[in-house]
Amino acid sequence: MIYDSLSIKDKEEFKRVCNKLLSYCLICKQKEDTKKDYYFVEGHKEAINEYFEPLGFELEINKSIKAAQLINKFGNNKISLKLIDSITILILRILYQEKMQELSLSQVVIVEIEEIQSRFMALGFKDRLMDKTLLRQALRTLKKFNIIETLDRDITLSDSRIIVYPTIQMIVRSENITSIHEKLETYKRKGVKDDEEVNGD
Repeated sequence: MIYDSLSIKDKEEFKRVCNKLLSYCLICKQKEDTKKDYYFVEGHKEAINEYFEPLGFELEINKSIKAAQLINKFGNNKISLKLIDSITILILRILYQEKMQELSLSQVVIVEIEEIQSRFMALGFKDRLMDKTLLRQALRTLKKFNIIETLDRDITLSDSRIIVYPTIQMIVRSENITSIHEKLETYKRKGVKDDEEVNGD
């Protein structure tokens, strides 16, 4: 195996990064505490894929957005998301796409909570703002998987800011905003409860 030819230092780094991939699925260069991990993954893709292949996993790297994702080829090991998590991801994907049209790939996309709430209301899921507790839980889930980063202490205030990382493009791959809106409409028509679980996209 390629792993056997690595230096002692790289073997330790290999173990650490592979465990991070298993735990969080996504890493990206733009996130400060995974920047080093991204470069390691990019430089050792063949060794990592050789290691994970017997387990049914494959490492995918998108060099244009500097992000990597560990994918289970059999569709197992999916993230279990609540409806509100999925809705929040799709809203953020729309906002990300809109903001990226005005920015370069090297710039950071920042979204305010008010923008998320405004889209939630405009989409007609409810006649009121998203519940703050549910919103807080959804953002914590997305933060755990390196999709966003919160910039303010109280993440439910209207002017609180979050960074949306390029990894969101690997979770919601369609760049067609219409198709994302169609997915949101599907969730709305189903009328499922806030705490109902759905399959991760």
